[in-house]
Amino acid sequence: MNPLQFVRPNILALAPYSTARDEFKGGDIKVFIDANESPFHTGFNRYPDPRHRLLKQRIAETKGVDPDMVFTGGAGSDEAIDLVYRIFCEPGVDNVIAMSPTYGVYSVAAAINNVEYREVPPAKDLLFPVEAALNAADSHSKVIWVCTPNNPTGLSVQPREIIHLAENFNGIIAVDEAYIDFSPFGSVLPFIASHPNIIVLQTFSKAWGLAGLRIGMAFSDPRISSLFANVKYPYNINAPTQREILRQLDSRDIAPQISMIKAERTRMAEALPGFPCVRRVIPSDANFLLAEVDDADRLYDFLAERGVLVRNRTRIPHCRGMLRFTVGTPAENSRVLAALADYCEETGTYPPDTVPQYAGPDDKTPLHSPRKAAVTRHTAETDIEVIIDLDGDPAASYIDTGLKFFDHMLSQLPHHGGFALDIVCRGDLDVDEHHTMEDVAIALGDAIREALGDKRGIERYGFVLPMDESRAMVLIDLGGRIDFRWDVELDREYVGDTPTEMYSHFFQSLASSLRANIYISARGENCHHIIEGVFKATARALRMAVSRERFPYNLPSSKGIL
Repeated sequence: MNPLQFVRPNILALAPYSTARDEFKGGDIKVFIDANESPFHTGFNRYPDPRHRLLKQRIAETKGVDPDMVFTGGAGSDEAIDLVYRIFCEPGVDNVIAMSPTYGVYSVAAAINNVEYREVPPAKDLLFPVEAALNAADSHSKVIWVCTPNNPTGLSVQPREIIHLAENFNGIIAVDEAYIDFSPFGSVLPFIASHPNIIVLQTFSKAWGLAGLRIGMAFSDPRISSLFANVKYPYNINAPTQREILRQLDSRDIAPQISMIKAERTRMAEALPGFPCVRRVIPSDANFLLAEVDDADRLYDFLAERGVLVRNRTRIPHCRGMLRFTVGTPAENSRVLAALADYCEETGTYPPDTVPQYAGPDDKTPLHSPRKAAVTRHTAETDIEVIIDLDGDPAASYIDTGLKFFDHMLSQLPHHGGFALDIVCRGDLDVDEHHTMEDVAIALGDAIREALGDKRGIERYGFVLPMDESRAMVLIDLGGRIDFRWDVELDREYVGDTPTEMYSHFFQSLASSLRANIYISARGENCHHIIEGVFKATARALRMAVSRERFPYNLPSSKGIL
């Protein structure tokens, strides 16, 4: 099959715009006066590579395909979606076919390009209607859209069904695999060679967690991918974004994050049906769950008031009464479940094992209010989110700062402190580690202080801990006064990927943000063990200080104020 038979004649005849960088293929150049750029160096005065050669090469290596099959575009996968219409569909003449419900950009792009959009209702249990899609086609049908796993249902279309479509449809099968990393079914990328009318769309927005960079990919027969390159705008991906995607591909392993999302998806899928307001949960192969609830609008508003934002899908076809829950970190998901429990309490229905406990039969004030906080911190150097539950499950914690040894140390805090903690930081590590470690300390201190609330019932003080040949002592006072002492000897410049000089600054920033007195003393022979002992002792000190008695619920202060 020659996929060019489906292309609009004017696209086949198109003479693409040629940039200055396209025309020159030579070697080392010292003076660039070909592209009407500013000669003054700003870091951004030169146009980026319009063909994204290095990026395509690296993506091709990651995906196991030939670089000639790769198209990279902006706006996630949305640019590629629009290009499919512009390359294959004659405005006012041709049509495309898609299941309803599915990703809304397909229909919007069809309207923008003046292409008829034919919706086919789902098969039983919201599955993709393979035969109905084929039956909806006529001589002007150019594309069948297949989103797998589908948004918003989360259900996959099996590869054999996609092959069946490709072999029985005289047009393009556009397979949107934005969520394929979370699915038990593999990508259909390997089938492009034998079925050149298949185009596969993927993105860096979901599993890679790079939605803010807005980079998508399309994989196709080289004859089609060359048309994508001809029709796109010349410089559709800026230089910093290309560099960052390359850095991410070279430095990150997303497998642990995908595993965590899958595990949390299972946990949420099992927990949600336990709430009386949830009628059913659609099985999902994506990073979200679609749930039918009693009153979608009311529950949506209630969750938003509790600081939890879900997607209300009740107004799209075949999703009446449904909300979509994206799977978050363990602490975020626990927060969602707690908010659902609050909703059941307010509506007078309680899910199993979540009935609030009160101090007495006549006292309707909860014995202890939840000690949770979510803090975001955005600066020119870092973007940080910290979520803490001082009474949560330590196993429900997630740490990712980009510094592996620092992550290892921070993970000691929830594990030995007995609380749930999520920390996600994206900082300017290409410059230095300083801002990441400092700002994490500030955000963490803010989160602990917010979670403590008015501090009623806490122990306030708290630890000496042996760590192999090392020992660490951490004294802490959460009384509100700020002081810091650091008596730790470290004879190495770096441990792992972090400078040892930053640890005193980390704890000093933590003391200031937490508004606490923190005194730390440690000795030993191994810097790794010394630092790890300090973090473990800090965790134990916090565990003692934030713990609270059931009765009395008083301030641990002779002054009556903390």
